[in-house]
Amino acid sequence: MRAPETHSTEIHLVVNGESTRVSVDTDERLLDTLRLRLGLTGTKEGCGEGECGACTVLLDGLPVNACLVPAVQAAGRSVETIESIAPDRLGHMLESGATQCGACTPGVVISSHWVRENPHLLRTHSIRELMAGNLCRCTGYDGIVEGLAAAIDAENPDTHDNGERA
Repeated sequence: MRAPETHSTEIHLVVNGESTRVSVDTDERLLDTLRLRLGLTGTKEGCGEGECGACTVLLDGLPVNACLVPAVQAAGRSVETIESIAPDRLGHMLESGATQCGACTPGVVISSHWVRENPHLLRTHSIRELMAGNLCRCTGYDGIVEGLAAAIDAENPDTHDNGERA
């Protein structure tokens, strides 16, 4: 049995605010395009099956697992990776001890950024629910949740969640 033929195509997308054109294989994952073709190695592959969230990026402002998205589906769209997050936005992670080994950190930071940019979601969802797509084997999640809650409270003192941060 022959392997299916792969064809290349050029796509245009906006990555971290910069317009770019890149040639991709039609069966290529967005994760591979970011890492191998664009040199954005901050986005990590964990499981390669969409279970762990290590490869989370924002696609048109929504968190997705880059290992599950065909690169051609990102054509004409906006992608935000860990490289776009300003270092001053990471204080909550450091202060709460939210990181340990670092394998999950890029995906956790992207998801945390998304939650911080959408605090209205806390009216109907807990932080744990919103972060459920990100697995962490080291921290037990408390530091991640506490740090994110503190950052959101500092930025939005009048935001009220559903009473269930954890």
